[in-house]
Amino acid sequence: MAKRLTENITSAYIESANRLRPRKARRKIVAYVESYDDIFFWRSVLQEFETEEVGFEIMLPNRTKLLRGKKSALAERLGEGLGAYMIACVDADYDWLMQGRTEMSRLICHSPYVLHTYVYAIENYQCYAPSLHTACVMSTLNDREIINLEAFLTEYSIIIWPLFVWNIWSYRYGHYNAFSINDFAETVTFRDINPYHPQDTIEYVRRRVNRKMAWLQHRFPQGKKTYSPLREELLGLGLTPETCYLYMQGHTLFDNVVMPLLGPVCGLLRKEREKEIKYLAEHDTQRQNELSSYQHSQSPIDIMLRKSVGYKDSPPYQRLREDIRKMVEKHAVQPHPQQPHPQSLSEERGVLAAGSPNNDR
Repeated sequence: MAKRLTENITSAYIESANRLRPRKARRKIVAYVESYDDIFFWRSVLQEFETEEVGFEIMLPNRTKLLRGKKSALAERLGEGLGAYMIACVDADYDWLMQGRTEMSRLICHSPYVLHTYVYAIENYQCYAPSLHTACVMSTLNDREIINLEAFLTEYSIIIWPLFVWNIWSYRYGHYNAFSINDFAETVTFRDINPYHPQDTIEYVRRRVNRKMAWLQHRFPQGKKTYSPLREELLGLGLTPETCYLYMQGHTLFDNVVMPLLGPVCGLLRKEREKEIKYLAEHDTQRQNELSSYQHSQSPIDIMLRKSVGYKDSPPYQRLREDIRKMVEKHAVQPHPQQPHPQSLSEERGVLAAGSPNNDR
């Protein structure tokens, strides 16, 4: 039995609370997220679907404890209370790719009141390959292309794709202790890169992936029959070799792939711009002023990645938008019942009285 009033909050409770508000007041749909880091992302997603009649309020699942994660946002906190007025917004992790093999996966895949990112996490959206160059420009104010970042990440994704399928296979068939998500991350990440020779890093990752693939094929010969069907299933879900980086662990992609890639690139771009300022300056004062102005205008690349919205053009994000649209349409929040105006009620009573049998007498 719930001991706190907040533990009894459900979609029906919020619906009833909405009905107590003025008839023309904007009705509220509560959206629970996993942690405070997710609030801005989901605000930017949901605000597109707000109207004068309906708005969203992004909340954490527990305001008294610093609980984080999907389990807190779903299983422990919300239970069966989700509905048209109370939804959950979570990272997909591997649960969507598991396609109902676990209890959490079934909830993610089948509940109309649980919105998920499709990609592994929000960080994967922030690392969307076509947006990386723009993030570098925002950070350094230099538009020169040292590395074709989109092409690099696409080639990297193609290389890790076969091993990524093996990682999903290990979770599907209960062998994750032998090849866990951390084992996969350790294989496909790198610490640094030479911006003038990025292909060296690509080849380094390729060699590590090939060695791990050979080990897995030897360790799990039974996977020969199930690997190919799983790969085709993943392709059917919309994953491609070129975009599988969007579905690997988010903080691994952000911290151990994209940041080691963009850090040296942005460093070179800044030095290039500073060298240009020193060359063009006519005297020391102008040089110092321009350098100071440029340095104050720069921003860290990780901050610019988190502010980037280039992912809104990506197919997974469009699928998320479509889920929200369907939820709003299929489970449309009904308007407040119209209360008759006192004057109209009096007129209606007059009409009824005039037409009653007693008045005919």
